[in-house]
Amino acid sequence: MNGDPVSNLLTKIRNASRAKHPVVDVPASNLTRQILAVLKQDGFIRNYKPVGQAPKLFVRVYLKYTPDRTPAIMKLVRISRPGRRSYCGAGELPRVLNGLGRAILTTSKGVITDQDARRQRIGGEVLCYVW
Repeated sequence: MNGDPVSNLLTKIRNASRAKHPVVDVPASNLTRQILAVLKQDGFIRNYKPVGQAPKLFVRVYLKYTPDRTPAIMKLVRISRPGRRSYCGAGELPRVLNGLGRAILTTSKGVITDQDARRQRIGGEVLCYVW
């Protein structure tokens, strides 16, 4: 397993989406569950649910596609990495594809999108971009 759970989550979803798999299992952590909740809320995935027992707990992610099998997630880009963190204030929040995409941030209020952070006027660590 990778040492960075966020990169592991994004890579597994990206690869499964390109291969047109209906589901993918990712190792569970509190941060990955919060990121998946944001992705579900914004309509990038259909659903997710925990599977397995305590030492080997996974989250099963149900990917979303259009009727012609085009993935709902076109691109996932990791921004803040363990070796290089990327923070931004409330006034300098990124706008992904002029508002069509989302930036996912971890803030003092939890994991939220850039739109919610603008509404609440808070900044934080930019985890990734999704469109």
